[in-house]
Amino acid sequence: MKELVIIGGIVLGVLGLLPVIVSMFLRDVEAGTIRLVSWLQGSTITYRGPGKAKEIPLLTTATTISSKVLNVDLDITDQTADVDEQGFLQPIKVRVLASAIVSVGDSDAMIKTAANRFFAKPERDQVSTLIDLLSSSGRRVINLLTHDQLFSAKTAPRPPRPALPVVTGGRSPALQVAPDFGTEEDDDPLAIIIRKACSRELADLGLGFNSLNIKVVQSEVAEARRRQSAAEAQANADIVAAQQSRRAKEAQLEAERVISDRQRELEQTRASNAALIAQAEAKRQESMAVQRVAELDATLIAQAKAEAEKVKIDAQARAEAEAIRLRTVAEATAESIRQVTTAIREGGESYLRYRQVEMLPDIAPVLADALAKAKMVTIAGGGSGGAAESVMRNITSVIQTVLAAQLVTKGGLRSGAEDGQQS
Repeated sequence: MKELVIIGGIVLGVLGLLPVIVSMFLRDVEAGTIRLVSWLQGSTITYRGPGKAKEIPLLTTATTISSKVLNVDLDITDQTADVDEQGFLQPIKVRVLASAIVSVGDSDAMIKTAANRFFAKPERDQVSTLIDLLSSSGRRVINLLTHDQLFSAKTAPRPPRPALPVVTGGRSPALQVAPDFGTEEDDDPLAIIIRKACSRELADLGLGFNSLNIKVVQSEVAEARRRQSAAEAQANADIVAAQQSRRAKEAQLEAERVISDRQRELEQTRASNAALIAQAEAKRQESMAVQRVAELDATLIAQAKAEAEKVKIDAQARAEAEAIRLRTVAEATAESIRQVTTAIREGGESYLRYRQVEMLPDIAPVLADALAKAKMVTIAGGGSGGAAESVMRNITSVIQTVLAAQLVTKGGLRSGAEDGQQS
């Protein structure tokens, strides 16, 4: 029993110590790090995280470096290699702002070089070393180029990716590096030149370029040229705008002229149509006048015929009425005469004398006046009564006739006397 307990304790001890033993031989390698393990015989094994690294205490030596990229901002100011017309140096101050991203190389040799030459320094010195290296390379490029070459390189079309030669590290004869610039044809030409200029120095540190971005290239000459170009562009834009405005004005004037011509043609057409309409209206009025005259003539002729017919009918009616009246009056007169004649025949001389006696007050003045005005010469001879007697007989006959007429017409005595005087 005791042996079983001992054996169980040994087993438990072994199981408990096994993780400790394993942890002593296997070490975690985190992501973004590289573990370098060197053995006693001098060989070095590289472990890239995340993973495990095999280490044996007392037999191996290990170190960890970062595999993360390093971002460095560059502010490079230097002078170009410009010369004047006489061949004297006339450098132009240029400022280049860029940003570089570098990281440890992919090969084990570059990783070992970076661990020995770059990551062996403090972190602050690492950044300053990169800045100094890249800045010095950029200044060398600026000193080798003229201002125009620098800006033409900045704006030049991107050439196809060149075939780069194999770079051999100066300090390590076994170190042979072929830098991979990635999609070099898509980068800025000036960045490509700077990368080529400092690729050897980075390779000596075990580092390689991920990218180099030129943010801006500044110079007073370029700024002046930019302002001049902007002024020229503005002037050209103003000229173009003026030309466009002039063309627009000409087009507007042409359109207005065409509209005016169309309006004039329209007004002429309207006037012509108005004249034609007036002529048609005049002809219509003339035809209507002729029609009215014809209608009026027809109406007047009809009215004249009607009036003539009416007058004829009226004349005939009046003639017939007058004839009827005359016949009636004649018949009445004849009847009166017959009655007077009958009365005279029945009354005889006594009635006439009686009427003469009644009329003497009225007749005597009239007879006297008539005799006074009469110029009669009486020559009496024989047994006759002379002119006076003859006159009196005539007057008596007239009075009798007047009386008879009064009886017929119911007229007055003066009318009969006047008729007797006139006779």
